[in-house]
Amino acid sequence: MILGLISDTHGLLRDSALRALQNTGLIIHAGDVGDPKILEALENLAPVTAVRGNVDTRAWATQLPETAVVKAGALKIYVLHDVKELKLNAIRSGVSIVVSGHSHKLGQATRGGVLYINPGSAGPRRFNLPITVARLDLDRRPLEAEFIDVSQR
Repeated sequence: MILGLISDTHGLLRDSALRALQNTGLIIHAGDVGDPKILEALENLAPVTAVRGNVDTRAWATQLPETAVVKAGALKIYVLHDVKELKLNAIRSGVSIVVSGHSHKLGQATRGGVLYINPGSAGPRRFNLPITVARLDLDRRPLEAEFIDVSQR
C-alpha cells in the first residue's frame, strides 16, 4: 500500500497535489486543513484520515481529532499536527511511524526505530520553503518517504 501524506493546506489544494496523491490506498492529512472542501476532494482519491491543526478553528473542524492512530497492515501510524505536542511513547505503544506537520518543513528521521515524517506544506508558500506532499510505499524497506514538489498548480 502507498500512503499519501499532506499537511498545512491552509485552505488551498493545488491540482498538482491531487495528481501527486493519486493511486494511494490511504491519505493522511496532518492538520491545518483550512477548508472542509479539501478533505472532500482528497476523499475522491482515497480514504482520508485527518487531524485538526492550530488554524482549524471553525465549527466544521471540531469533528477532526487532535490525534489519530491508523493501522496499515502490520504498521501503526500516529498522526498529529505538531510533533512538539507528542505525548505518546511511540516505541512502547507499538507505533512504527509518526506523521506530523505544522513547521511547513519537509523531513524524515528515524529515532528509536520509529520513522518520523513531515510531508511539508502543500498550501500557500511560506517564506522560501518548498511546497510539497509525500508518498510512502509501505511495502518497501527501509521505509522512506518520497517528497514531491507541488508548487505548480
